[in-house]
Amino acid sequence: MEKKLLNLLVALCVVSFPFLFKGTKMRENLLIFFSKGVIATLIDAYVVGTNKLEYPVRPLPKIFKTNIIYDMLFFPILSVIWVKISYNDHFGKILLKSLIFSVPMSVGQWIMEKYTGLFKWKRWSAFHTFASVNFTLFIIRGLVGLLKILDKVKSKQIRTEY
Repeated sequence: MEKKLLNLLVALCVVSFPFLFKGTKMRENLLIFFSKGVIATLIDAYVVGTNKLEYPVRPLPKIFKTNIIYDMLFFPILSVIWVKISYNDHFGKILLKSLIFSVPMSVGQWIMEKYTGLFKWKRWSAFHTFASVNFTLFIIRGLVGLLKILDKVKSKQIRTEY
């Protein structure tokens, strides 16, 4: 059952790619995607390495101790979606919209930990998931804010040159 769930997750992620990575913000979306993949992989490697969480069923188990589908595909895609829906929002709305992602992920992980063998919590809880998802979402949102500032500075420089 676990392998089928992982295959379904991969299929959903692959199907979403053409819809998420098109248009004028493709470069920014790719940066978000790859940045979140790096951040999620580093955090997950630490969490697994300190025996807080374990992935009994995962792709390439002889190479990776983490679940690379979550770290390098699923979480990055969710971050791209989150940035898209919160792109022009102020901090309060961004905070509320982060709950749209972190609460269901925390509850979903809690349910899946109980009823599947995809992961095993040792010194981990739904609260840890909630905190880590929000932490990484806000890191990525900060990166996007920085990119927006840099784009404004760049466009201002171009205007003053002409």
